[in-house]
Amino acid sequence: MKLGLGLYRHQLNAEHYRFAKQCGCTHLVIHLVDYFRSSRNLPGDQPCGDDSGWGLAGNPNHIWSYEELVAIKRDINAAGLELEAIENFDPAHWHDVLLDGLKKAQQLENLKQLIRNVGRAGIPIFGYNFSIAGVAGRVKGPFARGEAEAVGMTGPCDKPLPNGMVWNMVYDSDAPIGIVPSATREQLWTRLKDFLDAIIPVAEEAGVTMAAHPDDPPLPTVRAQPRLVYQPHLYQKLIDLKPSPHNALEFCVGTLAEMTDGDIYDVVDNYSRQGKLGYVHLRNVRDKVPHYKETFIDDGDVDILRVLRILKRNRFQGVIIPDHAPQMSCAAPWHAGMAFALGYIRAGLQIVNGERGI
Repeated sequence: MKLGLGLYRHQLNAEHYRFAKQCGCTHLVIHLVDYFRSSRNLPGDQPCGDDSGWGLAGNPNHIWSYEELVAIKRDINAAGLELEAIENFDPAHWHDVLLDGLKKAQQLENLKQLIRNVGRAGIPIFGYNFSIAGVAGRVKGPFARGEAEAVGMTGPCDKPLPNGMVWNMVYDSDAPIGIVPSATREQLWTRLKDFLDAIIPVAEEAGVTMAAHPDDPPLPTVRAQPRLVYQPHLYQKLIDLKPSPHNALEFCVGTLAEMTDGDIYDVVDNYSRQGKLGYVHLRNVRDKVPHYKETFIDDGDVDILRVLRILKRNRFQGVIIPDHAPQMSCAAPWHAGMAFALGYIRAGLQIVNGERGI
C-alpha cells in the first residue's frame, strides 16, 4: 500500500508537492475542476456552500488536453512523486450525461477523448461521482476535537436544484428561471449504464481504470434528486452493471461509514477481496447521515488500523489518501490537518506492514 495526498487545482505547484514529499507521500491524486472559482470557499479548505452551490463550472469547450496533462505529470515526477489519479469530471463537460440532455452524445464523445488523453499521458486512474446533485448539504463547524473546524451534516438537503446547476456547480448562469426536474432512480441507473457502456471500452483500450465514488452525503435523495450508491450494497450493482477490471471503485471509507446500513469492516473486506478498489479515501467520521460529523482520523467511529489490516490481508497495493481532514488552529490550518492525518496513516501502514499473519 502506498501513501498519497489529494490536491485541489490551485494547489498544483512546487510548494504543495514538497509538502507531500515531506509528509512521506509517494503519490498524488489531483483535482482539475476548480471548485473555488467564483465561490466563497477559501483556497486550501475543502469546498462547502449553501444551496447556491460551489460556484461556476469550467469551460465547456475545452477538455483537458494531453499536453497539459503531461506538463502536470512532469512537474509532479520532478518532485519525486507519482501521479496516480485525476478526480472528477468538470460539470461543464458532462452535465447532459447526468441530465440525459440534448448534448449527451457529444459530451460522451468528449469524455472518451479525455480518457484517451489521460491514458496517453500515463495516468492510471480516473475517479468520478455519477450524481446529479453532487456533494451538497454539508456544513462546517467546530465539530472535531478541540473545536477544530470540520465538515458534517445537520439534516436533509432537498431544496430542488435551479436550472443551470448540476453536481453542485453552475454550468449555465443564463439558464431560465426554474428547477431541474427530479429524475427517477431507474432513470439515473439507466444514465449510468449509458455512461459505462460508452466509457469503459475506451478506458480499457487507454489503460485507464474508472473509479466510482459513493454518494456523498449518502442519502436516498439530495436536492430532490435520487442517488446511486447511498448504501454499501449498491456498489455491487454498479460493478455488475459493466463487468470489467477497468470498472472499479474510488473507495471512500468515510462516506461508506456514514451510510445507515452495513458494517464498515465487512464492506472493506468485501470489495477489497474482489480487487475492485482503484484507490482509497481514508478519513474518520462520527454518526450517520443526515447527522454525521467528520473527525480527526484517530477519533471517530472507524478503527483505522483495522481497516488497514483488512486491506493488507486482501492484498490491496494501491494508493491511500486522506480525502479530508479537520482544519487545525494555526497559521496553516489545511497543512496542519493534512500532516496529522498523513502521519497517522503512515504510522499505521508501517505497523501493519511489519505484522505477520494478518
